[in-house]
Amino acid sequence: MFDGDDLDAAERRVDEWETGLSERAAAARELATRLADLSVSAKSSDGLVTVRVNASGMAGLELAEGIRQRPATETAEAIMATLRKAQGALTVAATRVTEETVGAESETGKAVIAAYRVRHG
Repeated sequence: MFDGDDLDAAERRVDEWETGLSERAAAARELATRLADLSVSAKSSDGLVTVRVNASGMAGLELAEGIRQRPATETAEAIMATLRKAQGALTVAATRVTEETVGAESETGKAVIAAYRVRHG
């Protein structure tokens, strides 16, 4: 039913499949590690507000002393605008990491990038 050549070819295909699977798993692990470590900061145009974000959300907020001269509503608007800027930068950075690891066109890559776009803009 099978000759030696057919069996050798089948073994090669299984080996190639196994190797590909191992490589994809390693790339997915690297992606997860790099995304978990990813953190991005953004500064307001006047430099009075700095926001740091990571995959979990806002990881830091710094307000320069000059912020005290502003009304609270302006401060709140500056914080929110800077947060959106940082979230956009996080999405760009996560997209880059995804491209470098699993590839942006892989199913995993598409899902990760879409999730960041929905969550972080």
